[in-house]
Amino acid sequence: MSDLPTRETLTVEFKSDLKRLSDDDLIEAVVGMANGEGGIIYLGIEKNGVPSGLHPAHSDLDGLASMLANRIQPSIIVSVTSVIGGGKTVAAISVPKSGGAIYSTQRARTLRRRLRFDGEPECVPFHPHEFPSRLGELGAFDWSAQPCNDLNLDALDPLERARLRRAIEGFNGDKSLLKLTDDELDGALGLIESINGRPVPTTTGLLLIGKEQFIKSHVATHEVAFQVLDNLQVRVNEFYRWPLIRLFEQLEQHFRAWYKEEEVQVGLFRVPVPNVDRTVFREAIVNALVHRDYARLGAIHVQWNDSKNLSISSPGGLVSGVTVQTLLTVSPKPRNPRLADAFKRIGLAERTGRGVDAIYRGVLRYGRPAPSYARTTADAVVVDLNTDKADLEFLRLVLEQENDTGQSLPLPTLQLLSTLRHHRRVDAAELAQAMGDITVHDVKSLLEHAVEAGLVEAHGVKKGRTYTLSAKAYGKLGQKVQYVRQTGLSVDRQKALILTHVEKHGTIKRDEVIDLCGLNPNQASKLLATLTKEGQLVKHGEKRGSYYTKSA
Repeated sequence: MSDLPTRETLTVEFKSDLKRLSDDDLIEAVVGMANGEGGIIYLGIEKNGVPSGLHPAHSDLDGLASMLANRIQPSIIVSVTSVIGGGKTVAAISVPKSGGAIYSTQRARTLRRRLRFDGEPECVPFHPHEFPSRLGELGAFDWSAQPCNDLNLDALDPLERARLRRAIEGFNGDKSLLKLTDDELDGALGLIESINGRPVPTTTGLLLIGKEQFIKSHVATHEVAFQVLDNLQVRVNEFYRWPLIRLFEQLEQHFRAWYKEEEVQVGLFRVPVPNVDRTVFREAIVNALVHRDYARLGAIHVQWNDSKNLSISSPGGLVSGVTVQTLLTVSPKPRNPRLADAFKRIGLAERTGRGVDAIYRGVLRYGRPAPSYARTTADAVVVDLNTDKADLEFLRLVLEQENDTGQSLPLPTLQLLSTLRHHRRVDAAELAQAMGDITVHDVKSLLEHAVEAGLVEAHGVKKGRTYTLSAKAYGKLGQKVQYVRQTGLSVDRQKALILTHVEKHGTIKRDEVIDLCGLNPNQASKLLATLTKEGQLVKHGEKRGSYYTKSA
């Protein structure tokens, strides 16, 4: 019996074939899956996940694949295989994700598969006005490069072009652009296109230096909100539809009004510690402006909440091939290449396209939690930045290490130190999981360098090998006792502490073991399992409700 899924998801769909599913219904299901994220359609499984088997009319799997290829436009190549579940034969139809096409049936019916508000999948009509957004996600359409055929150069504002030139100078952009005439500058940045010999603005041109009335009429989706919330009371609530460079300058003014600094002494120098690093704010805003989906209604929202959190959300999910887990490792894939290139040449965006790296670096070096993209959905990218008090001792550790080596700590090393700071003692696999899209092999290489640098210490051998911050690091953090607590307790001593606790209090839970022995949750669970296997403890209950008593 093959392992079959038990429920439907965005990429898994069940189709009953007891009464022979019609070709039209199957074709529409394949079209919806292809216009979504791709996946597998299981023909011969009921909606409740119970295999019921293929109808005899669908026994020719090769013929099934040919029928789908011939009746879907453009032609789609699916893989159809036979699997056995519950003693029944089921056809698994593997549907590829579109690489840049919009699929429809021969009857011109276009659908897409999506998740409903309750998390359940559904297939819905895919309307033409939604095509640009989807093609933009796939990298097959650049909305920002589209010419505005019904406009002329009067739609561009000379004052905004002058602002653009000042921005190139002020943000250390491509200085060669400053030597160009206005027409040459517009052409070099892709602000205009020639249509039948007539220059017309592009969407990028309108967004950067267009007059406000033409932006409103031709890029009606463009809007940015800056809001400050204090205990649910709205302190600031401003909405803008200005050209982007003017808007960027306005957002920086708002930022300065809510920017705060304290200082930390490092050697002979006093180092400023901001509530939000300027580079972090700038890169997060640039990412929102450059990568938002301009074909989708909705404003970019910049929200400062209770002075402890800054969140920036922009319409449109992550582009195809990029996930929350791979943000730091995947190659840059701008949704609006023309606009992104202009921002880079002006100097507003990272030349390398690694703005997310700068955001992480500017947050982690101050000992704050890593930026969170957990609220990102298919409809919006959301980054939450912690603006609470910095971990000054961690910052001092980072700065002193950089002073000693004369080099900035690489981002992976900052991630490693931050993870060990919060998780205390972990193995390489746990570190890889906590750090995101990084292999255990790469983590081990990173750990070797950190050990050589005196920042990390290894404990144990082979599979039992764990890591902590070094005595030197804990010393700089002013936590020498915590170092002894992490490294000085042998397994036997940890077991003795647990048994003593049970002797005095009758029971013990995993959270109590974590506090008692200074372990992480995984280590505490393993130690309790060992004591249970040795017959010294008895486990009661399951999961969060479990506790342990001394064996009789």
